[in-house]
Amino acid sequence: MTEADATVTHFTGAVALVLASSTGGVGQHVASVARGLVDGGAAVTVCGPAATEEQFRFTAAGARFVAVEIPASPTPADGRAVAALRRVLAGPVDVVHAHGLRAGLVAALARPAQPLVVTWHNAVLATGLRGQVSRLVERVVARAARVGLGASQDLVDRARALGARDARLAPVAAPALPAPRRSRAAVRAEFAVAAAQPLIVSVGRLHPQKRYDILIDAAVRWRSLDPPPVVAIAGSGPSYIQLAARISAGRAPVSLLGHRTDVADLLAGADLAVVTSDWEARQLFTQEALHAGVPLVATDVGGIPELVGDAAVLVPPGDVDAVDAAVRDLLADDDRRADLGRRGRRRAETWPREADTVAALAAVYTELVPATGTGVTGRATGDGGRSGGPA
Repeated sequence: MTEADATVTHFTGAVALVLASSTGGVGQHVASVARGLVDGGAAVTVCGPAATEEQFRFTAAGARFVAVEIPASPTPADGRAVAALRRVLAGPVDVVHAHGLRAGLVAALARPAQPLVVTWHNAVLATGLRGQVSRLVERVVARAARVGLGASQDLVDRARALGARDARLAPVAAPALPAPRRSRAAVRAEFAVAAAQPLIVSVGRLHPQKRYDILIDAAVRWRSLDPPPVVAIAGSGPSYIQLAARISAGRAPVSLLGHRTDVADLLAGADLAVVTSDWEARQLFTQEALHAGVPLVATDVGGIPELVGDAAVLVPPGDVDAVDAAVRDLLADDDRRADLGRRGRRRAETWPREADTVAALAAVYTELVPATGTGVTGRATGDGGRSGGPA
């Protein structure tokens, strides 16, 4: 991005944001981007599964929504998704921005006449046939996009290695958490946590990548502590049954809370936050924990080290002994927990905010489609409004 581009804060053209199935970070990010772009004068159409509109309410932000069913994995139904997206892109659209490899593949197969931007949110961790297919998708998406944006540096490097014409780092800011609605005591009372008893919180999709099995196995060991901590995991996903069975078999002091909208409350009641994932870019919960000043133990993977710096305790992935030891050490050291909380808040102040993320995207769009203007010169073609209004 040039120095001149850095002054761009608005894009008043028409943008199609494309996403696949999402119940967490990607959907939240697209909702944040849609809201920021609309506020800046862009005409935004969000294309994704109907369930994403139900959860993230893109239309409430002033965007138009068109249902394009893109499931988490490739299926023969992708042909219908490609056809549906083509119909959208036949209208007044200046830039297509796909979020994630699945959305990027459907957008690439639609062969848009408009410039295609793809944000890489996740790494491919699958093995076997599924891994081979996913790596093929990576290559197709990397080469089809005019600009590839990586949520962490390792994703940028991956896109470049696969032939991306232009790959750049584009940190994804976590949406600002609201103030807690409940007191610390009220939150802890929900889980029957005694005054001196630690509450450990983790938030994320119940998916094998998150390695909640590691956290549960560590929690079994913590039953011997005095007092034993209570662990609460918020999130929904395909691993629920397996994790519930593991908790039951080990009599682990862990509660699976399901999908929650009160993460700020959970953090207000927490003594410690833990992330055990095999890989993350700029995980939203990691950002939320540091913003809230909650000391964090997280795995040393993906974009987490560059995100947290020295403001968290990092442990190797897949290592229950390391998680166990790190948590025990922190629970035994009040001063260190307090220091990490202060470091976390200071580190969070250095991160881009939602407005910064939207401004960076506006600069990319303007670079690709300069004729649409930036909010200063105005839109050169079209009506500059929200074509068709919310759907």
